[in-house]
Formats: sequence, C-alpha cells, structure tokens
Amino acid sequence: MINEQRMIEELSFREAMAELEGIVEMLEGNTLELEESLVRYERGIALLTSLQRRLTAAEQKVEVLMGELSGALDDEARDVTLS
Repeated sequence: MINEQRMIEELSFREAMAELEGIVEMLEGNTLELEESLVRYERGIALLTSLQRRLTAAEQKVEVLMGELSGALDDEARDVTLS
C-alpha cells in the first residue's frame, strides 16, 4: 500500500484523474470479479484522496495569491492618495 501510494503521488493531477475515471468505468461495467473489484475500488479511493488533497492545496494557494493581490491593490490606492 505504501509503495502504491508513492506511485499515486508521482502521477500528475490529470493522470490520476484519468486513472480514477477508468476505474469508475470498470466498476460500473460490472465485469470484474469480486476480488479485482475490491482492488480497483481501493486504488480508486487512494486516487480520490490524493486528488482531493491536491485540490485543497491549490485552493489555499489561490486564496493566498488573491490576498496578496488584494493587498497590493490596496497599497497602490494608498500610494496614489498620498501623493
């Protein structure tokens, strides 16, 4: 599982998303044996967890950048009024 998790982290966001979509299609197809379905489901959960964590990190980064931009715009307005 740890080795598998490391491999997930090496995937790009797009690659992980594509793999997850493939797993969902396989599971919805109802053609896998029970054991294989469980393995695929477990991998899907690991992919989903990784994708959610990456999205949360990206959202936080955007919020920080927007805050910096807002602060920079406020500074510009203050500089104009002082001159």
